[in-house]
Amino acid sequence: MSRRRLLMLLKPIDVYSDSQSDGPSRITNPHSQMLRHLENRLKVHNDAINFCQNILCRKPVEWKSVVLNNLSQPIHDVDLVVTVGGDGTLLQASHFIDDSVPVLGVNSDPTRAEEVEKLSNEIDATRSTGYLCAVTVNNFEQVLDNILEGLTIPSNLTRISICVNSQVLSTYALNDVLIAHPCPAAVSQFSFKIKSDDQPCSPLVNSRSSGLRVSTAAGSTAAMLSAGGFPMPILSEDLQFMVREPISPGETSSLVHGLIKSHQSMDATWFCKEGAIYIDGSHVFYSIQNGDTIEISSKAPILKVFLSQRLQTTVKKLEEAYLQKKELLCKY
Repeated sequence: MSRRRLLMLLKPIDVYSDSQSDGPSRITNPHSQMLRHLENRLKVHNDAINFCQNILCRKPVEWKSVVLNNLSQPIHDVDLVVTVGGDGTLLQASHFIDDSVPVLGVNSDPTRAEEVEKLSNEIDATRSTGYLCAVTVNNFEQVLDNILEGLTIPSNLTRISICVNSQVLSTYALNDVLIAHPCPAAVSQFSFKIKSDDQPCSPLVNSRSSGLRVSTAAGSTAAMLSAGGFPMPILSEDLQFMVREPISPGETSSLVHGLIKSHQSMDATWFCKEGAIYIDGSHVFYSIQNGDTIEISSKAPILKVFLSQRLQTTVKKLEEAYLQKKELLCKY
């Protein structure tokens, strides 16, 4: 087995700043359940990092680890990226990865059902869902061996490409895109239509709302689902869109939620003084202004991700239900 080059990207520990601060804690009771919970989460995360690094020391790989916040350049010249954290870590890492490098996500801090039940009356003890993370420390070595031996292949996940005024943004969205006013209490005004082969194939929708969200199949189980959307098979190349909290949609009410098929794109025009395009959360955003045009499509380079067996199994269960939804929503 030839030596491979591997980059391990680590979730920053500042998410546990309540338990790491040298100053006064924001938690008034130093023995509170919340403080102990945060300290335990930090320990579990660090233990997972040490465990994975010890495994790598025994494998035929050349590797190094980098805290994700210290990464500033696109990733090249490696055969595999391993993220240690949760879905947010993998999403953030994806912004630095093209379609040539596969990614394996390690959920370093999985939710413990017994802990959630035990502490439900005191705190929210939910940890990481790890939807896109294929492994935990329990099966990291086995899955890594399968990858190194070529027994496991990654899946191709669709990403979103965004053009502003005909200029392609450098960041592709793996989860979703939100176009909205920077102030969450402000009304967003915009219009959009669906196009195919540069020709309109839907009516123009003029919207006054709290914004527009577009998700990939991978992101359809996140904010899109919470807002009333539906889960899509993770390997689908379609995109799902939804106008957030539309104000008096009138005749276009049936067009505030739908699909952008893989051969289509969405053209939107922004009609507010200020606006922003948020990519995979709030950390990466691009400012827009009145009159800017935005094109959204699935023409971005795919991301190669190793998925869990459980997630691959759910794909088959979703396909039939998704085809029925697609038939109802694809009016154009």
